[in-house]
Amino acid sequence: MNRRVDSIRKSLGLGRWRFALAVLLVCLTGGLAWARARGERVDNFRLIDHRGRSHELYYHTDAKAILLVAYGSGCPRLSEAVSALARLTQAGDPGVRVFWIDSESEPDSAGGARRERIGELAGELEISAPILIDETQLIGEALGVRAVGDVWIVDPSRWTLAFRASLIGDGEAEGAEKVRSALTALLAGQPAPPARVIPEGAAACPIALPTRARGGAQPISYAQTIAPMLIDKCVSCHREGGIGPWQMRNYETVLGFSPMIREVVRTQRMPPWHADPHSLAMRNDRSLSREQTRTLVHWIEAGAPRGEGPDPLAELYDHRRERIENPLELPGDKSQPPADWPEWRLGPPDLVVEIPAFEVPASGVLDYRYVSVENPLARDVWIRAVDFLPGDRTVLHHVIASTRVRPEQRTGREQRAGFGRGRESSLSNYVPGAEPLVIPSEAGILVKRDAEFYFQMHYTTSGKAATDTTRLGLYFRKEPPAYEYRSAVLLNPFLRIPAGARDHAEKASFRFKKDALLYSLHPHAHFRGSAARFVAFYPDGSEKLLLNVPRYDFNWQSTYFLQQPEVLPAGTRVEYMGWFDNSKENRANPDPSRDVRWGQQTWDEMLYGVLRYRDLDEPAAQSHKGSDE
Repeated sequence: MNRRVDSIRKSLGLGRWRFALAVLLVCLTGGLAWARARGERVDNFRLIDHRGRSHELYYHTDAKAILLVAYGSGCPRLSEAVSALARLTQAGDPGVRVFWIDSESEPDSAGGARRERIGELAGELEISAPILIDETQLIGEALGVRAVGDVWIVDPSRWTLAFRASLIGDGEAEGAEKVRSALTALLAGQPAPPARVIPEGAAACPIALPTRARGGAQPISYAQTIAPMLIDKCVSCHREGGIGPWQMRNYETVLGFSPMIREVVRTQRMPPWHADPHSLAMRNDRSLSREQTRTLVHWIEAGAPRGEGPDPLAELYDHRRERIENPLELPGDKSQPPADWPEWRLGPPDLVVEIPAFEVPASGVLDYRYVSVENPLARDVWIRAVDFLPGDRTVLHHVIASTRVRPEQRTGREQRAGFGRGRESSLSNYVPGAEPLVIPSEAGILVKRDAEFYFQMHYTTSGKAATDTTRLGLYFRKEPPAYEYRSAVLLNPFLRIPAGARDHAEKASFRFKKDALLYSLHPHAHFRGSAARFVAFYPDGSEKLLLNVPRYDFNWQSTYFLQQPEVLPAGTRVEYMGWFDNSKENRANPDPSRDVRWGQQTWDEMLYGVLRYRDLDEPAAQSHKGSDE
């Protein structure tokens, strides 16, 4: 038997380690979520609904049954499925959760209009359950969707398919009755009765899945398609010295982690980008496109074939190249990143400010630490970019950097106010997932020669003693800018999140007194933060969605930089809405049994948002008359 296996390995041209990984992958992917028969596992997924809210299948651990129903806006018999489902769940168990899934194929440009159309029709048909939009069609493929009205009953105790049928394919009454019987059996702990499979083509309103027939499709090239995609989207973190937990060094490592890659892509955990694609466009968008997502998952589900050609990942690590020439410009071609991985992502700073070292114990609760560092500059400078070099990411929760008037120069009122008052300029902040702040070319942050640097430091213990020495890197402008780069904070210190609340909302707002140009938005919450949204309400009564974060992730607190700055006329009010999950289903929740209020520690909560902008017409020189440039 061993000789036969070795013969197969050699015929495939694989070394022993690569062959072992390939066998492991086949074992792990042999039962990928093609949940088309009773008892098969339904793999986890996450989708955004027509209201812009995010839903994860495996979140619903408290449910007794989950119904997934195929949706289609253009189906004339959709109302039959809606009526049948309403009767089915009208007096049902509260432990039954219902989700519609829209896997119809539409162009990328139809996203906003599609949601609007779905929302209007949902109102007309009185659909209260979320309608999840399966833009990649990957979930529809895995479920084996055929037509509108297809229904799957999922058993959350095992995450297996308990029953599948159609609400309208058998005739409305017969189809609904079968689903009712199956649901009753599952809730009673009994096996569901068998369902008659409707022959292909006999169902009403079929749903086309163009990539369903993968068998005859052209194989996806690792060398030409997959590896360049990973270099573009993933390697900046998954590299030596990066924050990723493993390095994408070559094909073999990707092969070994491919089941995990598939899972984190389907659940939208990776790449770490949490903005709704129907928000304003962001210039630091790290997400995969719809086609990239589909291609990557299909490649993994096909067994992650190596194919012909070189290994771009191995070449990236094996050949050192010169660092990019213009580090402050966002690279247009990220397929050729620097192989030497510079210490500072933007190149060497003009000034490095070292924050005094701090010894973090292995356990315990640490209060916020406030640190002043003397400014070594003998002149005023304007800042064009800011970056941080964390000393120890395992214990450093966040840094807020600013400048403020030196103590001996403060007024009595400023001395009494303490931190947060008398501050000259907000610089930037470090949080998990933070990127360098690159200020638009027409603006800058003034650091005055008589100011001191001031840092709010938050550390969390990790079970192991550590020493953190974080550094701040500042990049200077050669000439004063036309405008000052400003910040506005939106917060609600009076929030109260009831114990056990699954979807509690709080809000804060900021009104612009002058015409402004908005550059970026940053939402912040703690472990219970689940979603965030910024909406602009204009003086003429209109409104616009600026940013929607359907799934807030405490571990990746991104700042979202607008691709095109947004003009906000004087009188515009920006409302920041945050949602919090204080239930036991929130796996990160420290204690679902208590009411939660505002607090600095992560087991308390914050509704804290930051807008970065400039006044539209007021020059920077007017803001700082008499400053020494």
